[in-house]
Amino acid sequence: MLLSVSTLLFVFLSLFLINATLAQRQSIPARVLIYSATARFRHDSIPTAIAALKAKGAAINVEFDATEDRAQFTDTVLAGYDAVLFLSTTGEVLDDAGKAAFQKYLNLGGNFIGIHSCSDSLVNTTFYGREVGAYFDYHPALRDAIVDVVDSSHPSTRMLPAEWHIRDEMYNFKSDPRSVGATVVLAANESSYVDDGTRKFDQGSPHPLAWYQSHGSGVDDEHKSSAGRSFYTSLGHSNETWQDNLFLAHVLGGVSWTLQSNTTRAMNSSALVGNPQGQSSGADASGSPTNSGTAPANTTQSSGRALPTMTSTAITIIAVVVGYVQFFLTT
Repeated sequence: MLLSVSTLLFVFLSLFLINATLAQRQSIPARVLIYSATARFRHDSIPTAIAALKAKGAAINVEFDATEDRAQFTDTVLAGYDAVLFLSTTGEVLDDAGKAAFQKYLNLGGNFIGIHSCSDSLVNTTFYGREVGAYFDYHPALRDAIVDVVDSSHPSTRMLPAEWHIRDEMYNFKSDPRSVGATVVLAANESSYVDDGTRKFDQGSPHPLAWYQSHGSGVDDEHKSSAGRSFYTSLGHSNETWQDNLFLAHVLGGVSWTLQSNTTRAMNSSALVGNPQGQSSGADASGSPTNSGTAPANTTQSSGRALPTMTSTAITIIAVVVGYVQFFLTT
């Protein structure tokens, strides 16, 4: 997708403003574990997506690690992360022990980010389906379509035009994510493309494509009040999409919002999970001593670093500039 100079400037300033807001509250980088294992269809865009996220990590004060090893889903390993990001996973990508560790992580305040076909994973695991928000049903062929911004105030959508023209897969779902308390931020404009499939399920209206949960519903009843956040976007099928700066801004805005849950150590030193550098005691969520917060075995670690906190004056100036750019984009 070709973007005008003014649009690129707007995207850049939006990301800068996202980082400034996050940095005011966050003195250490947040750690996010990207999990991209597949047991069924595998997207060839996964390496491109991982590279894009790692390249942009420092811009939002995030260190991304990546793994496809289900053995990393243990209490100890997950406790070192502020969020777990399922990237285009498919099928049964966790065993029972991994599922139990993941639910414990969520119960302790861990955050979740889901992208694209992760909604077609662990389809018989109730807590996971609730944490994602809805399971994938089917999609028409890859095609050009219009995505409507339903909520322009969310950090994942502030940089997007009201009608976003994109080439991607328009997912249909087996349920309405609003039924578990999710708030939809992007919807498919069904008049802009042809869907020759047969819908068997009620996914609600408008047609949901991306949403968030302020308190992820994958936790058990005992931990609902301490649940972290959940964000999901169904977009992200192709390499071209992951090379689109506007799409990346959408994803990074969702990541940044999710990490501001105040339930992990990047934002709350007394939290039970998250970057060990931010904890206020010498034990992790399992009660074991923590080490330096290095990446677990069989992961690749980014070179993300903490960024200096922005002053309120700088943020105000950036906001004014963004306002002017928005004005010129709409005139």
